[in-house]
Amino acid sequence: MKIVSAIVAGLALAGGVCAQKPPLLAEKEVAAIAGEISGETAKRNLEGIARFHRQRGSNGFHDAAELVAERLRAYGLSDVAILQFPTDGKIFYGTQRSRPAWDAGIGELEEVKDVEEVNEVKERIASYAAEPVALAEDSESADVTAELVDVGEGTKESDYAGKDVKGKIVLVSAQPGAVQDLAVGKFGAAGIVSYAQNQKTAWSGENLDAVRWGHLETFSANKTFGFMVSLRTAHVLRGRLAKGEKIRLHAVVKAGQHEGNYEVVTATVPGADAKLKEEEIAFSCHLDHQRPGANDNASGCATILEVARTLQKLIGEGKLAQPARTMRFIFPPEIEGTLALLNGKPEFAKRIKAVVHMDMVGGGPETKAVFHVTRGPMSLPSFVQDVAWAFAEWVNEESYKFAATGKAEYPMVSAEGGKEPLRAEYSAYTMGSDHDVYQDSSFGIPAIYLNDWPDRFIHTNLDNTANIDATKLKRVGFIGAVSGYFLANLNSTGGVELSLTEIHGRSVRLLSFDARARQIPREEVEALRRNEAEYDGGVSNSVRKFLPPLTGLQVPYDRRLNTSNRPKAVGDGLVTYSRKNVPQGPMAVFGYDYFEAEWAKRGHTTKPRLLEYQGLWGGGEEYAYEVLNFADGKRNAYEIRDAVSAEYGPVPLELVVEYLKALEEIGVVEEMK
Repeated sequence: MKIVSAIVAGLALAGGVCAQKPPLLAEKEVAAIAGEISGETAKRNLEGIARFHRQRGSNGFHDAAELVAERLRAYGLSDVAILQFPTDGKIFYGTQRSRPAWDAGIGELEEVKDVEEVNEVKERIASYAAEPVALAEDSESADVTAELVDVGEGTKESDYAGKDVKGKIVLVSAQPGAVQDLAVGKFGAAGIVSYAQNQKTAWSGENLDAVRWGHLETFSANKTFGFMVSLRTAHVLRGRLAKGEKIRLHAVVKAGQHEGNYEVVTATVPGADAKLKEEEIAFSCHLDHQRPGANDNASGCATILEVARTLQKLIGEGKLAQPARTMRFIFPPEIEGTLALLNGKPEFAKRIKAVVHMDMVGGGPETKAVFHVTRGPMSLPSFVQDVAWAFAEWVNEESYKFAATGKAEYPMVSAEGGKEPLRAEYSAYTMGSDHDVYQDSSFGIPAIYLNDWPDRFIHTNLDNTANIDATKLKRVGFIGAVSGYFLANLNSTGGVELSLTEIHGRSVRLLSFDARARQIPREEVEALRRNEAEYDGGVSNSVRKFLPPLTGLQVPYDRRLNTSNRPKAVGDGLVTYSRKNVPQGPMAVFGYDYFEAEWAKRGHTTKPRLLEYQGLWGGGEEYAYEVLNFADGKRNAYEIRDAVSAEYGPVPLELVVEYLKALEEIGVVEEMK
């Protein structure tokens, strides 16, 4: 009760402070940033980026990279460069097998109809020129006229039973990459037309005219082409085929993979402190995506570009002090570009103390987006997310006050944008962007992940600039800017206010853990509470990574000191594993699964069961990511099981042990003797 009372008292004090003035930074600094950062400028840059079809290594990506670099130079940033990392399908960057660059010039799909007056009439079904998303990524060149055959989902041999698809084009509901080895490799199909509905949300399937992004498998031996069509088009085609009508399609594609480069744009605002300027606070996004890709992720890139402009301008005018640490801005291809950077330039990984990562941050009301400040994984406790949440919650309060009364000191509204309150949420860790790479145990760099979810237009031709809210870009840019600037200058204790910020963050996590405790069997609650306490201790201890070395007799927090709380383990549960130094990166990356490839090389045909396990709050990929991260040479297998159970829901020990032994077999971890 005393602990709870202290937290409540701290919350009351923190709430009072936030209500009176902005948190953590001096009000003149907050006012300067809030007054300068522009949703309109961010949206103009977003519109420029969204003009390009930005697939990895492509001409479109290069054009977008040049645009970003030009803006950074114009804004006066230092060390502006477009770094290049060769991609040929053979080079590895840690766990990422480099994917060859891919470019497309032509992609046309037409129906060919015979009529009496003329030999044939062609009716367009899909066009890369009109909508690049219509051509599946990694398609290869072709000029084919063939019948269309409906094979349903297309992922099982039974889908092809009694159907002759050799030399024909198959209509499927699955992603092209999920069917190409079966449809093309085994049954001889000439190509694929897909209406796959990825990124499921409550609104999935409602818009019959949305064309969703699709892709083939980069490293499949069965090269082919794929087109993506809307549900409306698919329903018409399926209906006609079901009536016995023959449909002939003509596909012309000029596209293919080639040797190229991952390109990563980077620039800095140099630090001023002689001891700290070699350390960096990074701002990250991912620049690649199909056109238009406005929220995903021109929004994140345009917003950190606006953060760069704002901070550089205010520092140049003397309204902000030069930061103690260097601030770096990074614009890579998603995940694979970040892995190339951190593996290809290891000095970057050594310098970066924390990352502010933005992926989808501008969705307006039509997108149905909810904005999140996302906490880090439990394997990497950090106070940095609490810092971002303190600022986000303050923006929530100010923007709500303005929406409700028409008056607020800091409404942060853009003339082109809406006036709705922000309503940001402080959310548990979710995977799916470059923050996974930074926070992987190879690098251990804590990340503030700012993101929208859901977004009903993600990965479709409707993810366009019309659905982006300039007010939201301004507010998210502000949260990122003040968070990064605070961390760049943190070189003392941070004072009472930082402690209150941590207490407030802990209270949010405590409520989350309380809710989870009510969903699990009673025998699992003790492990959840123990790991909750260890995580909170780690959050408090993480501040020390930003501070000068401690003097005197103070001992850093170490979970091993409290041996009385360690669970009793026997057999395989006693075994302790430690991750090896190489390879660096998560096991499942972009377009390549390192674990799956290495596992297959050793003759295995079935996956460890953990990879397909579904827990209360996460699935196989999440469990696998954290099991590897928790393999720190300190926790035994039983403790790792308890840790991932607290994070994603109870999981049997034997599944964790099986996966750890599999990681040992492929050379990623080793048993501590």
